[in-house]
Amino acid sequence: MDAAERIQQLKKEKNAVILAHNYQPAEIQNVADYVGDSFGLSVQASKTEADIIIFCGVDFMAESAKVLNPGKTVVLPEVEARCPMSAMCDSEMLHLVKEKYPEAAVVAYVNTSAAVKAETDVCCTSSNAVKVVGALPNQQILFVPDCNLGRYVQRFHPDKDIIVWPGYCPTHDSITADEINQAKAEHPKAKVLVHPECRPEVIDMADKVASTEGILRFAHESDAKEFIIVTEAEMVYRLSKENPDKRFYSIATAVCPTMKMISLDKVVRSLETLEPKVELSPEIMEKARKPLERMIEIGRDN
Repeated sequence: MDAAERIQQLKKEKNAVILAHNYQPAEIQNVADYVGDSFGLSVQASKTEADIIIFCGVDFMAESAKVLNPGKTVVLPEVEARCPMSAMCDSEMLHLVKEKYPEAAVVAYVNTSAAVKAETDVCCTSSNAVKVVGALPNQQILFVPDCNLGRYVQRFHPDKDIIVWPGYCPTHDSITADEINQAKAEHPKAKVLVHPECRPEVIDMADKVASTEGILRFAHESDAKEFIIVTEAEMVYRLSKENPDKRFYSIATAVCPTMKMISLDKVVRSLETLEPKVELSPEIMEKARKPLERMIEIGRDN
């Protein structure tokens, strides 16, 4: 029995569900019950009837699943899969900055720890950040931790004062305009689809700016046959799988090493041992649940 078959057997035995992010390796996506972006994964985590959630992603995602399912066992197959952007904002520092802006609503990108979420008013993902900020009555917004996404949101809300945290995604922030120009020269008929975690000058080159699920939807509905995908390179796998009649080109340098830490063998071990479990204090889970639930209630924008 190979690893993929063993995973299917263990899932049935233990009433487990596997959630995987779009940036996970192809073999992980192929054994997952649901593959999606941060918003979609949060929704699935909130609805699952499984007893055990195996989360193939990074630390903040597994923490969110635990917050939304405090009575379930949530397992992150690789304990070292820590999002570098999430690590750029901690709860103690956020608490101090909040004191400087007492009138500001705190919007936390879902790419944050549960402890940071516990200090916020509402969470958002790249698929609904614009919508979330627009739903708030506050004129001043403290947006953490992604400065690129915060600046993108500011474009749609010029009437609001959006204070951006100096964090960023190393994978998206490293993508340059020169790389996009080179890709366009190689594929002149291709549409350019860009994730809003990218730098402003890269976003300005896009035919469409969207979350990973928004990119999937646009590519599926578009009459175009070629696309340059300006986000983590693994995204091309799912796009190609779901749209076999179209061509997708990745940015070769856009690879998140943290997202590649989980293997089939690690998923097998996690199902067998139910370790490493995600453990959070009841107080943190209670405080972090409200902004996550509010994010889900507001819904998706793109």
